[in-house]
Parts: sequence; structure tokens; C-alpha cells
Amino acid sequence: MNKINPESTAPAKESDRSREAGFNKARGCLIGGAVGDALGAPVEFNSWPEIRSQYGEGGVTDLGVSYGVYGAITDDTQMTLFTAEGMIRGVMRFMDRGLCNPVAVVQRAYIRWLHTQGEETRHRRYHPQNPHYPHHSQHQLDDGWLITNEALWNRRAPGDTCITALRSSAGLTANNDSKGCGAVMRVAPIGLVARDPFGLAQECSELTHGHPTGQIAGGAFAYLISRLARGRELKTAVVDTLEKTRQKELENGFAAETSTAILRALQAWERRVRPTALTIEHLGEGWVAEEALAISIYCALSAETFADGVLSAVNHSGDSDSTGAMTGNILGLIHGYEGIPAHWRETVELADVISTVASDLTMGTATEENYPPF
Repeated sequence: MNKINPESTAPAKESDRSREAGFNKARGCLIGGAVGDALGAPVEFNSWPEIRSQYGEGGVTDLGVSYGVYGAITDDTQMTLFTAEGMIRGVMRFMDRGLCNPVAVVQRAYIRWLHTQGEETRHRRYHPQNPHYPHHSQHQLDDGWLITNEALWNRRAPGDTCITALRSSAGLTANNDSKGCGAVMRVAPIGLVARDPFGLAQECSELTHGHPTGQIAGGAFAYLISRLARGRELKTAVVDTLEKTRQKELENGFAAETSTAILRALQAWERRVRPTALTIEHLGEGWVAEEALAISIYCALSAETFADGVLSAVNHSGDSDSTGAMTGNILGLIHGYEGIPAHWRETVELADVISTVASDLTMGTATEENYPPF
């Protein structure tokens, strides 16, 4: 079982400058993911010919309106925020109790997200305007600051697998055989702070996705984020992730689907072919976890700027918001918050909430009132 140490998120011995640098990376990673998500949201279910017909030969080039909101995020960013909340509350629990199962704490965070989608579990449903909600009860799952942000209470095409698995969850292992991209698109916060990012993300992916490839892909993405957060150059981080993924697949006796996908992404980049809808679709469409990971790696490796990468990642016939979000996580971390075009980083939906979560995750600004330790 993974253990969270509070030093993994807010080490007391770090200099102010070092912590500020960590915050800038985390903020860039999470805001970057939200921007990529929002760029892909309007075309998530459109084919490339349909995108080109609607937006012109270049496809999507800027934020637009989706779900009636300019720069709207989807379930990808929502679940990423609740992953971050679970990580923060895991630290709070460790500090309060001296022990913690972080996977269980993250699962409770996901159940809070589930309730924002209008879904019931065996736990009583909560709404921020419910006057009868006992805010200080330790037996309720729906508490803390994040869930009180009413803009999160919007259903943005959530994945059926995540909804069904969390609605019926009775343990820490999903009862399905899915390897959908919902297993991987939400785990970037784990890579930013966890001491064992691969293992913890793998277990957190297992909360909703029962297929080993979905779980391994989740671990691989978090591991890639962790390498980048610690200063690795992107190609080196990808090679490190490929080696780690092969090791994990071998240790567990799993098929080498994720490592093969990462290798194909690396080889596509090495051919120095500019990403197009056609070259991206040779890696898949991103509806399953290993394909979303491969597309994101390929687009990030091929990008000269943040904008280059995320726009490539959303202009294809597949799962545009997830591949956009994951590419945005990678490039936002590399380029930092200031490297994201200002009109995107400032106008994407929930930008202030995302920045606050990034600070609470990395700067030691979280409080027990906002993140109760259970």
C-alpha cells in the first residue's frame, strides 16, 4: 500500500525560490491541461473532415464556446482537480493520523466528483446549496472547499466507465475490463507530488478501469510528469518512462501495449514528420489509455511552443479533449505558466480555482478547513 508523506507536497526545508519554481510548474501543468481540454472540447466527437469543414483548413486555432461557456473545461479537468484534492487531503490525513491509504482518499475525492455529475452512490448526495448538509460531519464524503465551487457542478460528457465504476464502487478495484482514456487523463497531479508516482497512479487508475493496460498507462503518464517536474528534458523523460513501463509490464506479466505505444510515439517523432491528423491517427484515436498517452507524447515532442503542441493534439478525429489535456499537462509543465498564451491561461474556465489548487498542492497553502483529513 502506498503511503503519503507530507514532505512529498510541501517539504519544509525547501527554499522559497524552489517552492515558487515548483508552483510555477504545477500551475503550468494544471492550467495547461485545462487549456488543452478546452481547445478540444468543442470537437471531441467530431471527425477531422468535420473539424476542417467547421473551422477551416487549419482546424481549431483558438478557444471557443462549448456547453454554452467560452473556454469550457470537461470531465478531464474536473477529475484532475479532484485527483489533486485527494492528494492534498491524503497529506492532511497523514499529518492528522500518522497513517494514510492515499488510494482510498483519492477514491473519496472521485466520489465527490461523481456527485457533481448528478449521480447517486450509497453515500448521500450533496449539493452546495443544501442547507441541511452537515459541513463538519466526519462521516460525510462531500465536504471541503473544492466541491463548493458551483461551476464544477456541470456534466461535461463524463466517461461512462468512470461514472459506472464509481457509482457501484465497493472496493478499490473496478469490476470491468476497460482501458479507456479516463484511466490516464486525470493523473497528472500524482506525478507532480507523489514519491512513487507510477505505483500510486496505477492504483488510482484501477479505481475505475479494470484492464491492466489502462492502469499501466496511468502509471506511465504520472511517471512522465514526475520526471519532467524534476527537471528532465522531455526526450530523456520519455525514454525513462518507456524503460519504467517495460519493467512494470514484465514484473506484472502484462501485455506490452503501453510500452509499445510509447515506443511508436517516440519513433514517429524521430522521423521528424510534423504532426497532422493523419500522422496522429497512425497512433490511434485516443479513446483508449495507451493511445491517448502516445498521441500526447508525440505532439509534445514535436512542439516548439505550447500552442503548437496543444493545437496539434486536438485537431484529429479522436478524443480531442483528452489528448489536448494531456499534451497541455506536459507542455504547461515544461514551459511554465508564463509559457501558455495569456489569453488562454487567463480565460479558460475555472482558471482561478485551478491556480489555487496548484498552490495548495505545492506551496503548503492548504488548510484542514478546505481539505479535511478524511
